[in-house]
Amino acid sequence: MEQPTAKTRASSSHRLRGRGVLRLGILALFITLQAVCAGFFLGDVTLDFLAVGLDRHTAFELAATLALILGVALGGYEMWRSIQIMRRAEAALQMASGAFGELLNARFALWELTPAEGEVALLTLKGFDSPEIADLRGTAAGTVRAQLGRIYAKSGTHARGQFVSLFIDALLDEPVLPSVEAEGTPRQA
Repeated sequence: MEQPTAKTRASSSHRLRGRGVLRLGILALFITLQAVCAGFFLGDVTLDFLAVGLDRHTAFELAATLALILGVALGGYEMWRSIQIMRRAEAALQMASGAFGELLNARFALWELTPAEGEVALLTLKGFDSPEIADLRGTAAGTVRAQLGRIYAKSGTHARGQFVSLFIDALLDEPVLPSVEAEGTPRQA
């Protein structure tokens, strides 16, 4: 298994953003094509009107041309809106990513994790299991299991699920279910 790096994560993020840019590029191409067609038809309608006046054929061409111009305007507006939405989403993602990083650093410092324990904790949060973490770090699986035991003890958890849940609850600002200790009895379904 390949070790995850900042470059790998950035590449994944870049691919997602690239798809959005590609879609906007295709939309821009179609809007430009429509604008060129609208210009052609507007010129044709103008020449027809000057040659024969406003007959049924010229009126129909004029209506179709105006509809095409309206389509170009609406397409341009939708493209502008898509760009604004993409920019807001990227800004929100950067804020969330930064906030999660700050949360990790704060919790790891509070629990006084060693640098090695911090790395194992981070890889655990990313979903890697003990053998994978050992392979990524070039250590024995037993070492990783011992480090996980210390991480769980320092964080007040007993297993991977509880450890991950600490961060999910922090991101949600409140637990999904109230704790059993707070209510006194387990919650019934």
